[in-house]
Amino acid sequence: MVDLTALLTDLAAESEQLDALVAPLPPPDWGRPTPAAGWTISHQIAHLAWTDHVAHLAATDADAFYASVTSAPEVSRLVDAGAEAFLAPPAALLERWRAGRSTLAASLAAVPSGEKLPWYGTRMSPASMATARIMETWAHGEDVADALGVSRPATARLRHIAYLGFRTLGHGFAAHGRAVPTTPARVELVAPTGDGEIWAFGPPDATDRVIGPARDFCLLVTQRRHRADLALVADGPVADEWLDVAQVFAGPPGTGRAPRSAAASGDDDARTPA
Repeated sequence: MVDLTALLTDLAAESEQLDALVAPLPPPDWGRPTPAAGWTISHQIAHLAWTDHVAHLAATDADAFYASVTSAPEVSRLVDAGAEAFLAPPAALLERWRAGRSTLAASLAAVPSGEKLPWYGTRMSPASMATARIMETWAHGEDVADALGVSRPATARLRHIAYLGFRTLGHGFAAHGRAVPTTPARVELVAPTGDGEIWAFGPPDATDRVIGPARDFCLLVTQRRHRADLALVADGPVADEWLDVAQVFAGPPGTGRAPRSAAASGDDDARTPA
């Protein structure tokens, strides 16, 4: 059984790591562009604050959540519109994000056992919602770190994202209009713990495998790096195709990121804010 309390503890830690990165920034730096086209650091934090808000609605008031869905713009504009709606001066935005993530954690903890929450095109358990929030907080934190030219230490919290990435194999194919494979796949990832630990998901006898560093796999499934920039090895046709369509987040297919060699030459027009 998934330990929701442990997940919420990890979500708080992931949020605090990003908070520590943005809190000291002078206001002008919040306007720095990030790898997501058209998004500044403020947009990244506003997106997290908006998503925490709608997740809180899903956990506490399904009618209000559905009302927010029906009044939202078309799907292609939903993410951008949410971020724009929550933009504010840096100090106010930071407080909005802090208050919202605290409120969300309390509301997820209070959801009755066995109840699932409405979400965009699906329903999610509180544990799944907390895992998704860890994934998004980390992914958008990577965009912020890239904008600032810094590297963040990888932590054991990446296991949540790696597992979610494995579980969404079929979604990645379907989102890109491809047939969902019936061939099982296995993922074997070197954990960032430095002790040689391997995180493995999938049948041990699967012939299709993705092998490599856990952080690289998480960067791939959140579409923060192109496969060409990662030390991931795909064995088998399903595994190889998966590296082209992997997408852990819900919704339409992301355009992904161009290889960094292309970005350096000015060809990076494929950027994913989701």
